[in-house]
Amino acid sequence: MRSTLAAALVTGIFVCCAMPAGAQDWSGILGGIAGRAADRAADKAMDKAEQAADNHKSSSQESRSARNGEAAASGGDTKAGQNAAARSGTDAGAVNYKAYQNYDFVPGDKIVFEDDFRSDTDGEFPAHWKLMAGQGVVNSRQGEPVLALTDGNYAKVTPRIRSPRYLADPFTVEFDFYPQAGGYEKLIAFVKSGDQEADITFGYDVVYEYADTVQLTATYPGDSDDFKNKWHHAALVYKGGQLKCYVDQYRVLVVPDAGGLRAESVTFGGVASNEFPLLLKNVRIANGGGMNMIDSLTKEGRYITHGIRFDVGKAVVKPESMGTIREIVAALKGAPSLRLEIGGHTDADGDAAKNLALSSARAEAVKKILVDQGIDAARLSTKGYGSTKPIDSNTTPEGKANNRRVELVKL
Repeated sequence: MRSTLAAALVTGIFVCCAMPAGAQDWSGILGGIAGRAADRAADKAMDKAEQAADNHKSSSQESRSARNGEAAASGGDTKAGQNAAARSGTDAGAVNYKAYQNYDFVPGDKIVFEDDFRSDTDGEFPAHWKLMAGQGVVNSRQGEPVLALTDGNYAKVTPRIRSPRYLADPFTVEFDFYPQAGGYEKLIAFVKSGDQEADITFGYDVVYEYADTVQLTATYPGDSDDFKNKWHHAALVYKGGQLKCYVDQYRVLVVPDAGGLRAESVTFGGVASNEFPLLLKNVRIANGGGMNMIDSLTKEGRYITHGIRFDVGKAVVKPESMGTIREIVAALKGAPSLRLEIGGHTDADGDAAKNLALSSARAEAVKKILVDQGIDAARLSTKGYGSTKPIDSNTTPEGKANNRRVELVKL
């Protein structure tokens, strides 16, 4: 498989073309400290152009306190900001949920690793990762920290997790990647399985290769040029020998038989350079997901989900949450007498009162989307619990990630 990719690099992956603005941005940032001020000015100019091209409103640069506490970010510091967050319909209405109406990805229910790089220092290698090959550094991109991998054919990083075999059946992996025109334009998840390794390539083409016996490819819908120079959300779910791969709202590739894959761990990487680094953010790895929602509500009286995700410090539901929301809608429509409390929960970082207000606003945001999906508002109540009911430790990144959740409680 390595020889195949090497040949591809020679024959076509790196075509000779003019360097895009993004290449100037990242080569400058990663080139050294001396040019940092000029590079940041170029970065801001390039970001402005990208935002106009993508019709995407850039978030403002977050303060150091926001990196270490959810509620401190994006308006949570003031009463006016909290009131704006509570009016969740205003923010949520700007998100394009309609495109995700058929999205069926649901993450595992036990998070084993999560990192958005907000606790890391700009210009340094991230603390919760191991560098396996190449080079890497955390830098800001449109107001968000990202990991940029550079310098090497198969630059690689892997999460720092205590157990070397942390993946179970089923498991899910999610991350955001940025295919830069003229560069590698993809990112690979290398899944270790004993002495073998499955390569799952996310790009305009999604490819699964394992043990020289299985190779399947499917193509992302839409124009390939439009795919470049913007962030994409990638997700994969493995269960009972079957693998499904998603990019944005699309289920792009289904592998009915993964070839005897016995997954143990995952590494991320690909072909990188200073001119065209591989860009990665918002990584989450989770196990489990066997019990369905109705069974959980019937047997335990509650259903805990990490599948409803929010912008940092805001009550804005991310569109990739629609897989989980569709499940909730189906459960409610299938049981007309079912009534639920939607409970919002945060980790313990930041101010307790602000976390409480944020969790309440997030619960209201979820309710609004469910009502928009045809659920009677009278069947739903909301409550914010902040960090008062943890289900995991608040001293580790994965523990905090498990505490940030939405709970549905049967009334």
